[in-house]
Amino acid sequence: MTERLESQFAFLNEADRLKSVLRATTLVDGSRPENSGEHSWHLALYALVLADQAGPGVNVDRVIRMLLLHDLVEIDVGDVPIHSQNGTAHGSAETQAAEAKAADRIFGLLPPDLRTSLRALWEEFEAAESPDARFAKSLDRVQPVMANLMSGGGTWTTYNVTFEQLEARVGMKIAKGAPRLWDWVRDKSRSFFA
Repeated sequence: MTERLESQFAFLNEADRLKSVLRATTLVDGSRPENSGEHSWHLALYALVLADQAGPGVNVDRVIRMLLLHDLVEIDVGDVPIHSQNGTAHGSAETQAAEAKAADRIFGLLPPDLRTSLRALWEEFEAAESPDARFAKSLDRVQPVMANLMSGGGTWTTYNVTFEQLEARVGMKIAKGAPRLWDWVRDKSRSFFA
C-alpha cells in the first residue's frame, strides 16, 4: 500500500505543475493568460454544464475524466496555440512525438493499473474517434473561442486569425462532437470578424 500511495502522490504532485503552464488564451476578462490547470478544470465544468449538447451514447463522466487529463503533457511540452504561426505547429508530428514522450513519463509515475487506464483515456482523447472523445475535443476547442469572444478578440487578434481559419482549425472539431454548439458559437463569432 505504501508503494502504491507513493506512486499516486508522485503523479498528483507532478500534475500540480500544470498550474504553472501559461496558455495563449486569456481569462474571459482578458486580465491575464489562463494556466493549463485552470483550462482543464474549466473544461470539466463545460462538460458538466453542456452535457445536453453531447450526442447519443456519450458518457459525460468519461468525458470529464478525459478533460482532466488531456493537457497533462503540457507540463513537459508547454502550450502549443492552435493559431500560432511560428515555431512548432499545433498537431504536427513533432508536437505529437513530444507529447507521447511526456505521456510516457507522466503517466509512468502511476501504479500499473492507473497508468494503463488513464493513459488509455488520454490516447482516446488524442485520437478523437470515439463519441466521448469527439465531444471532449469539441469542448476543448469551444472554450478558447468563448474566451476570445469575451476578451475582445484575444488570440484571434494576436495571431491575425480569419473567420475561415477559425472554421477550419476549430469549427470542424466542434461540429464533429457538438454540432448544435458550433452553430451557436459560429453565429456569435462571425460578428467579431465582420
